[in-house]
Amino acid sequence: MTTLRVGIADYEEMKARTMRIAKGEEKPAPNDPKVWFPSTESFAKVLSAGNRELLRVIAEKAPASLEELSEITGRAISNLSRTMKTMESYGLVRLEKGQGRRLAPRVIHDRVELALPLIGRATPKKAMGGRA
Repeated sequence: MTTLRVGIADYEEMKARTMRIAKGEEKPAPNDPKVWFPSTESFAKVLSAGNRELLRVIAEKAPASLEELSEITGRAISNLSRTMKTMESYGLVRLEKGQGRRLAPRVIHDRVELALPLIGRATPKKAMGGRA
């Protein structure tokens, strides 16, 4: 498997970066994150200990459906479905077509690398009250 490189950037930062790339003012580097989380809190929530354990179970047991994953883990299918769709949106899992209308979860990466700048932003964010 592979390592997924992720970053943290709020909506405004991502919008500005996307515009710079579209205008040719910035070129993404090969080692830039491929997936972006809006906050460290959202990163921590998606990759909580429980969700990492879920990824481990999927990788080891290769369930043929969410129903089978539910039986293995004891988690409700509705909960698993929501979690899998969130993880799929961040590129952590793929939901493959199984028998009938069933979806089989597959782990895509075996590692996640977080690129987290600790100092400042490229452009200052306005503080509460509209001041820079």
